Amino acid sequence: MMQDPNEIKERIISVLKSKGPSLPVHIAGEIKSSILFSSAFLSELVSEKRIKISHMKVGSSPLYFLTGQEPSLEKFPQYLKSKEKEAFLLLKEKKFLKDKDQNPAIRVALREIRDFALPFKSGEEIIWRYFLVPESEFKIREEKPVEMEIKKPVLVQGEMEKPLDILIKEEPEIKPKKRKVYKKKGSGKEEKFFSDVKEFLSANSIDLLDIKNFGKKEIILRVKDKGDEKLLVAYNKNKIGEDDIIKASKKASKENLPYMILGLGGPLKKIDRFIEALKGLSSIKKVK
Repeated sequence: MMQDPNEIKERIISVLKSKGPSLPVHIAGEIKSSILFSSAFLSELVSEKRIKISHMKVGSSPLYFLTGQEPSLEKFPQYLKSKEKEAFLLLKEKKFLKDKDQNPAIRVALREIRDFALPFKSGEEIIWRYFLVPESEFKIREEKPVEMEIKKPVLVQGEMEKPLDILIKEEPEIKPKKRKVYKKKGSGKEEKFFSDVKEFLSANSIDLLDIKNFGKKEIILRVKDKGDEKLLVAYNKNKIGEDDIIKASKKASKENLPYMILGLGGPLKKIDRFIEALKGLSSIKKVK
């Protein structure tokens, strides 16, 4: 007997109401159906805007939840990648983070944890807020007036016989100590290099999946290019040499991924000629 689709959808909603954010496999178990069948109905419910879907993945699947259940997503940060989890914990502690004050790896991670980090603008600055903290709280912090010190009148002894002519003196004004501002050390060149890499990804429609390494001389990213996962190795140097290619190849081999290389300039001329020569090479064999 064929089940009523609307009845199945209502059962899914009922499961989410009682269980909170759930994976398709758990929902399938609750409604006693296959994962494929349940996933189809979950997709329909998302399209109808009756339920929501997380950007975060638990394994290879997102979480499904109802409007108002967003706070329950806090139970799943252990499924975030290492740098994303670091950004999550930092934002949760601070509530608000100014984008320009963060190191490049955290800035990238904040853009990846879209369930927890919500951006808004304050003037020309990008501010990230923790998803459970209202934006208005930041405005209150920024606009809170500096408390002015009230000078209390102090009666001078011996002058009390003149009730209508009381002499007063002011307490000395205590000025607050100035806080030292420590500027973060960082290289403008490194910052620009990272920005250039991000612009390259955006211009070529390449998705950033994970940050494998972020250093002064190289950035290693796991990316998706035209549907295929690759390892991208970006060198902060003008010319790419043979050693750089071998190094990138070894890293890609460990990840079992094809790889691509970026540099500030192109490869050395001899490398360029060698790569061009390989295009027409069929094979290399021994005579004996």
